[in-house]
Amino acid sequence: MATPLSADRLVEVLRNEGLRVVEHRSWRTHNRNHKGPWGPVHGVMIHHTVTSGTASSVELCYNGYTALPGPLCHGVIAKDGSVHLVGNGRANHAGLGDGAVLRAVIGETPLPVDNAADTDGNRYFYGFECVNLGDGQDPWPEVQLEAIERVSAAICRAHDWSQRSVIGHKEWQPGKIDPRGFTMDALRTRIAERLAGDSEGPVKPPTKPPTKPPTKPKPKPKPPVSYEPFPGAAFFAPGRRSAIVTAMGKRLVAEGCGRYAVGPGPTWSDADRKSYAAWQRKLGYTGQAADGIPGRASWEKLKVPNVR
Repeated sequence: MATPLSADRLVEVLRNEGLRVVEHRSWRTHNRNHKGPWGPVHGVMIHHTVTSGTASSVELCYNGYTALPGPLCHGVIAKDGSVHLVGNGRANHAGLGDGAVLRAVIGETPLPVDNAADTDGNRYFYGFECVNLGDGQDPWPEVQLEAIERVSAAICRAHDWSQRSVIGHKEWQPGKIDPRGFTMDALRTRIAERLAGDSEGPVKPPTKPPTKPPTKPKPKPKPPVSYEPFPGAAFFAPGRRSAIVTAMGKRLVAEGCGRYAVGPGPTWSDADRKSYAAWQRKLGYTGQAADGIPGRASWEKLKVPNVR
């Protein structure tokens, strides 16, 4: 059982996960709370809009239509990865679904087949509509899939949930097909990796060679060099200002991975991300593991000097 996040807290956790958040009109007070309770919340539900275009999709999800008034979700995830918040509270997105599925989400156990419509999902789930025609042909850009992953992980992190608290509409309500074009199991795998804190995989502890007792007095050793500990992937959000970012940029330049026209400076920018992606590729990472967001393994190999 979890109390729904306040509007301020929702914005905070999404931005801390590195997302570009757009607050649409009066979303903070826009809800269907007069039609029933909102909370306790137990999970996140993913949908597709069956529309194209960001502006029109956001307006539709904010306003709804005659048969189904808005908000139709809490946020709209556009193809460019931006997240447009349209509701705060109960929203018309989940409808009636299978109570057995809800119990599995609460228990974070494998989902049963949804074959009933006996439980009010609008009360218990955050809902996010993702801009896609849902015809199996409309592509899902990687930046949009990453945003869906980040939104889900941010809310799970805030409530101390696992990836099993994220489901698709098609897993909740019989007859639904959304989201279509990717599998929920694949999405949950990505969320699990993000919640683990490092998409690059676990860091293996270094093997320490055996030491021999000294045979003669040695000069007093120099103080050990101190390096910045890994601050977590969420630290590297757009606009973050820190001396750590400057120190990281200087190390990237020293490693031949700098992609700066000017700088580096203290504000995390697209140039920092491109430079860090070059460092990840230099280490042998590819694909999603070279997305320019620092992970623990690559960070410890970069050896950023301590600035505190």
